Amino acid sequence: MRVQIKRVYEAYGETDGYRVLVDRLWPRGIKKVDLSYDLWAKQLAPSTEARKEFGHKPENFDTFKNRYRAELDANPQAAELIAFLKESGVETLTLLYAAKDPSINHAVVLREWIQEQL
Repeated sequence: MRVQIKRVYEAYGETDGYRVLVDRLWPRGIKKVDLSYDLWAKQLAPSTEARKEFGHKPENFDTFKNRYRAELDANPQAAELIAFLKESGVETLTLLYAAKDPSINHAVVLREWIQEQL
């Protein structure tokens, strides 16, 4: 399975496959009827405490990454998503996120974690 990440503000693509919004809060400036997505998995987003501690600062990313991975390991909804992906036959999974930085955000960590679980 191919797992990719994409900013929620980017246009829908034919190769996106199964699209999952992975932010806890709905992204600003987008109406629900205007976003093409299959699942809003807000329960997979990092805890508020982890997100605030990270603050989208590069120097905090490694600590955030470790904390968020531990949260995913303990999250029953994350295990349910993995089971669904294994059973569903989804070929491409696109994780949608709103953060501005494409290289230091929770979707990057979630993609790595999902790939390891599969």
